[in-house]
Amino acid sequence: MNGPVLRIELKRSIAPWPGFVVLTGSLAVLLLIDGIWWQGEAGWTAQWTSMALWTRSLLSFWWPLVVGLGAVYGLRDSRSRMTELLTTMPLPAWRRAALPAGTAALVLASGFGLLVLVGAVQVALGATSYMSLGWLPISLVAALSLIAGAVFGMGFARTVPSVLTPPALTIFLLLTALLLRQNNDGALPSSDAPNRLALLFPVTAEPREMLLTLSRSVHLGQTLWLLGLLATGFALLSATTRRFRLLAVAPVLVGACLALLILPTTPRGTYVIDKTAAALVCEGRVCVTQANRSHLPDLARRGKDALRVLRDALGDKAPNSVREDTKLRRLGDERHLSGDAVLVDFDDPLIAHATGAELTRLLVAQGLAPNCAPRTPWEGGGAVDIPVQSIAASWALGDRQFKPLHAPDSYWYSLSTADVAWQRLMALSPPEQRLRIAEVHAAALSCTGYNGLSVLNGKASP
Repeated sequence: MNGPVLRIELKRSIAPWPGFVVLTGSLAVLLLIDGIWWQGEAGWTAQWTSMALWTRSLLSFWWPLVVGLGAVYGLRDSRSRMTELLTTMPLPAWRRAALPAGTAALVLASGFGLLVLVGAVQVALGATSYMSLGWLPISLVAALSLIAGAVFGMGFARTVPSVLTPPALTIFLLLTALLLRQNNDGALPSSDAPNRLALLFPVTAEPREMLLTLSRSVHLGQTLWLLGLLATGFALLSATTRRFRLLAVAPVLVGACLALLILPTTPRGTYVIDKTAAALVCEGRVCVTQANRSHLPDLARRGKDALRVLRDALGDKAPNSVREDTKLRRLGDERHLSGDAVLVDFDDPLIAHATGAELTRLLVAQGLAPNCAPRTPWEGGGAVDIPVQSIAASWALGDRQFKPLHAPDSYWYSLSTADVAWQRLMALSPPEQRLRIAEVHAAALSCTGYNGLSVLNGKASP
């Protein structure tokens, strides 16, 4: 395939459209809409693996559409009534098929590659200092799926040359995507369909936990399946006889059989912890994951001050370390709290961008009255704990007046109610104040029926 021929193909066919749709459609969604993909540690520009998973999750829309556009491309010869004429040419059929297939592959690889490049530049310019090549297989399999889907659509339409073929393929695959869709409500993303069957559809769930990645068996199994699909598509596009069309089905069947033998049977084998990213890096008694190492310098300095304040406030009951919270949870489940450590969740909007003295205040608040309900972009819980955390931190830091924690507008709470509770606390004698804070701390760790303001006001928590 030489340059002039390629330029003609790009100018006079719909070959550029699949790549254009994938690139511009994805960028329109990711850049122009202020969605969940901009928030938290698993945001699409926060970490390399998250970027790869977010761009691949968009294939739930683009993969069926690319297959349909490939089918439109494959109908070109039948629409122009040139099929019989082309069979009389001395050029081998596979050589004729290589031009449209190669053009589609080049355009789709370029379009998806530019999308990944936009994300990669933003991740590289962001705050993360963790770099791993584990994201590459995720993106490479995604690109392979687009190419295989387009070529298969072309070959299928060449075999079934009907104007209904492209919309039928697209609608069928969209319905399949809905049936096999993976959700991330659980600790690990899963599908209602059998796991191996769901993995034949090359779409990942929207990432919620930045430490999760796909296992090697998923990469290998999906690659074999997609290579089989690509080979079948190209064989159908090249076929000139019925017998050859029947034989062309063999690669996709072999690829599917091999994939089903290799692909994991459970979500636990599909999504695994990136052990390198999850490895703890410590400075003194403050530890974070390797992926969040950029947070360590400020957190270590402020964590040391917070632990000293907590020791003065709680005595022997005080936590003795600050540690990033890495426990996987179902969506909406309570956090697993520890009395020995102040657990820091960088998905918490209060902590995510806190620095300096405000970070110290938040760590003291978490140590005295940790929130059971998680505060993340996906859940938004824990607003009810902010008043009591604010009061406890103000007391421990020796503030003469109640100072609320800095919280986003979505975490609204009544300042008047919190101020009344503050006044009642400060009206007690110092020993009684210390005892009341200790009761709040113990109740917060138990999580069962916890109501911080009730405990702070001397009432039994319901």
